[in-house]
Amino acid sequence: MQFPTFDLHGKSAVVIGGASGIGRVLALGLAAAGADVAASSRRLEQVEAVADEIERLGRKTMRAPCDVRDRSTLEDLLALALEHFGKVDILVNCAGKTKRAPTLDFPEEEWQGILETNLTGTLRGCQVFGRHMLERGYGRIINIASLTTFVSMMEVAAYAASKAAVGALTKSLAIEWSKRGVLVNAITPGVFRTDLNTALLDTPRGAELLARTPMARFGRAEELIGAAVYLASDASPFTTGQILVVDGGFLASGVNQ
Repeated sequence: MQFPTFDLHGKSAVVIGGASGIGRVLALGLAAAGADVAASSRRLEQVEAVADEIERLGRKTMRAPCDVRDRSTLEDLLALALEHFGKVDILVNCAGKTKRAPTLDFPEEEWQGILETNLTGTLRGCQVFGRHMLERGYGRIINIASLTTFVSMMEVAAYAASKAAVGALTKSLAIEWSKRGVLVNAITPGVFRTDLNTALLDTPRGAELLARTPMARFGRAEELIGAAVYLASDASPFTTGQILVVDGGFLASGVNQ
């Protein structure tokens, strides 16, 4: 019997949107599990900062920004990753944006901007890195979904539509690519306190989200690392097309008291 391993030594990973927030934590988590990791985002100073952290963990890295709205920057990122690592085994698509506003008057250009980053940007990452993985016959792609992939929240229709589509895209790519050795899954974080949402979580909306979470607390970003390492590792050789929810029980919740 061959026992599963969560060890990522010998693997190389690229985390798009990996220089801040949840993406940064996942990049560091993959590095701590043994992978060489390139964490990329639009801001070079953030990329350099997380690269320093990865190197302090004793792993190889590189410093290259990218913008998921520009396919050429993703192609450049892949080329540099191949130069530094020789291959890319793992891709995490974590770039995203949102805006809260009533849907009735939501500007179409802002709607398109959110879908361009969250959905089409994820597609671009999957296409650019997926081609390399398919040529090798091996790959692990992890997209970042959302609670709004499954349930609606007030006045974030563009974000919800984009993340519901990311879930559908994940399943579609799993159907197309799994026979060729490339497994495609997604992680759905519950409510995690980050620099971007701290102000929101200290409002009545945050109180409602907390009340709907059976564990009665918000998540900590490092609590997503286990899910990412599982999906990135050879411990999940028969897992594909799945949306792994890490939400403290939010989606299971009905009446909590």
